[in-house]
Amino acid sequence: MSDVQHLVERYLAIWNERDAAARRAAVDDLFTEDATYTDPLAAVEGREAIDALVGAVQQQFPGFAFRPGGEVDAHHDLARFTWELGPEGGEATVVGFDVAVLSGDGRIAKVHGFLDKVPAA
Repeated sequence: MSDVQHLVERYLAIWNERDAAARRAAVDDLFTEDATYTDPLAAVEGREAIDALVGAVQQQFPGFAFRPGGEVDAHHDLARFTWELGPEGGEATVVGFDVAVLSGDGRIAKVHGFLDKVPAA
């Protein structure tokens, strides 16, 4: 389980990485080449598209950071975890959970995201 916990920590760190080159290198390392990311607001395929999505979210929520919202629940090739997005030290503005499907080599092949709390439009 500690390997999956570490994988989720790396995943959340990508969403917080502001240096574009470092973020892209982390995406390339953590995700399979044909990885997909799907949530109610986005559906992308491939590392380049995942990296672009992360950059867009960072622009939408400047000064916010992702943080774990609890323990990771994992079995077989699946990991489920809650995350929060908000200002450092402040209340979470967005809360959701993701289910990651892991590939045979331990990288992320798919992410299915769900939003539990979102700001009013």
